[in-house]
Amino acid sequence: MFGLQIPAWEIVIRTAVVYLAILVGLRLAGKREVGQLTVIDLVVLLLISNAVQNAMLGPDQSLLGGIIAVVVLLTMSVILAQLRVRSHLLSRLVQGSPTVLVLHGELIPGHMRREGLDEDTLLAALREHGVADVKDVEMAVLEVDGSISVVPAGQETRKVRHPMKYLRRS
Repeated sequence: MFGLQIPAWEIVIRTAVVYLAILVGLRLAGKREVGQLTVIDLVVLLLISNAVQNAMLGPDQSLLGGIIAVVVLLTMSVILAQLRVRSHLLSRLVQGSPTVLVLHGELIPGHMRREGLDEDTLLAALREHGVADVKDVEMAVLEVDGSISVVPAGQETRKVRHPMKYLRRS
């Protein structure tokens, strides 16, 4: 139960590599809030967690091996959070940057496609913000946390800092 079947350092390295691989994979998969996960997203996350267990622990099924893996995951998470605060570049690499979806009442289809959002999902988010029509939106932004921020038309746009900075080429 407590005896390791492989060296502890090997569990540490395996776990760190798996952590980084999942981080990169989820980053490439796009932005989603936990509350916005689809059934497909949930199934993928559950299967990933099951698939990587053997990659982290190898043949070791001991309690100690599992505890070592958990400590490594938590430690890497804390370290990465601290580094993200100190480095703008790392923050952008790990978290990404906001993406403008609507500007001056016009959808930006290329941005929506790249972020994996369909028009129905965006319209639902607009309704949640009390906006019935895209034409009534000055700007809608997919934030780095997966939420959608909406600035209704008619509000002073000077309150929105540098909206064009988030307008990427499709």
